[in-house]
Amino acid sequence: MKTDPTFWLLARASGLTAYVLLTGSVLAGLVLKSRPFGRALKPAATTDVHRFLALLGLGMLGLHAGTLLLDHTLRMPLAGLFVPGASPYRTAAVATGVVAAELMLLIYLSFFLRRRIGARNWRRLHWATYLVFLLATVHGFASGTDSGQPWAHDLYLGAVGAVAFATAWRTLDRPARPALERST
Repeated sequence: MKTDPTFWLLARASGLTAYVLLTGSVLAGLVLKSRPFGRALKPAATTDVHRFLALLGLGMLGLHAGTLLLDHTLRMPLAGLFVPGASPYRTAAVATGVVAAELMLLIYLSFFLRRRIGARNWRRLHWATYLVFLLATVHGFASGTDSGQPWAHDLYLGAVGAVAFATAWRTLDRPARPALERST
């Protein structure tokens, strides 16, 4: 009897799509702060794109998790999706994905709690996005069955390169603050 690969294919496709959406959300957030295109992009629109990409990414993560549960080849236990280290499949690599997904959800929910937790704490929490991106990259590269393919390798390399470039741009292209602001 041959097994149906539908859920396995959906798990792979949704995982890769979630990674691309996460990358897009991170890049939109960096564009929002560094404004490399000057006034061409409106902050409100860029914020909406940033949040929408994050929401779509979480949706794809949900689909990724659900299809892994339904796939009879892998036999992922429910705990393997929520408890780091509980997966029988590539335990450490899947654990990085679990932590990345949980942090991504926490950061997304912080959008709605910004007033309650304060802008400073919200910004601090948002720095964890870099950790989410790193963990998601490790997860995909180490647990993804397509990671050995040249196109997948190029996808991860391109995503890391784009985020590194945008981060460098944001870091190096900071507008000079007036001397009065620096002294306070």
